[in-house]
Amino acid sequence: MSERLQKVIAKSGITSRRKAEKLIEDGQVKVNGKVVTELGVKVTNQDQIEVNNVPIEKEQPVYYLLYKPRGVISSVSDDKGRKTVTDFFEELDERIFPVGRLDYDTSGLIIMTNDGDFMNLLLHPRYQMDKEYIVKTKGIPAKENLQKFKKGIRSDGELLKAKHVKTMSFDKKKQTAILKIVLHQGKNRQIRRMFDAIGHPVMKLRRERFGILTLEGLQPGEHRKLTAHEVEQLKKHANKIVK
Repeated sequence: MSERLQKVIAKSGITSRRKAEKLIEDGQVKVNGKVVTELGVKVTNQDQIEVNNVPIEKEQPVYYLLYKPRGVISSVSDDKGRKTVTDFFEELDERIFPVGRLDYDTSGLIIMTNDGDFMNLLLHPRYQMDKEYIVKTKGIPAKENLQKFKKGIRSDGELLKAKHVKTMSFDKKKQTAILKIVLHQGKNRQIRRMFDAIGHPVMKLRRERFGILTLEGLQPGEHRKLTAHEVEQLKKHANKIVK
């Protein structure tokens, strides 16, 4: 059975399918000793594939949920020597990577996998998965300002929107508030930019939920495997939306 070259590379856990396509176009991929630069090429299990002159190894897909602590980079490595999300999985033989990112100062739920197709599915621009966050702000945002989040707030040329936002509690003496906000978008530092725009900087931020997944039973730095049912539910929802 043949598959597209970029899909096979993504399944190996080296990188995502989109990045695999870039590697192919840049001439960094060989099939049976010959450089391939066309994206339409298909390969089988009999073909020898190399990326940057290193043969790829086909891994079984694995899926994990990590409770990322604050002060950790959502990357496979860091040139400044800071702790990364992959440091919590040193016992694994598989090469895994994070699905999306959480800021260095943001804690919470992040999915880890070596399945590039799965990652691309969850990060598809039209994939409307609820991502729920708990936010602590400096000052107490007015209700009318929060309502602007649903219509969208302009920041650096982007329209940043929230599906839902609700004040959970506030402390008049300390002038802080705790809010719950649900996003479908996944723009860079989106929540911090939205609250900055209404004059209430974020003091703490934690992702509590991603679709059907929650942090229940986990402490910061802990992880667990996703069940087969959870993986299928995520794929099913994503395919339904994307199609």
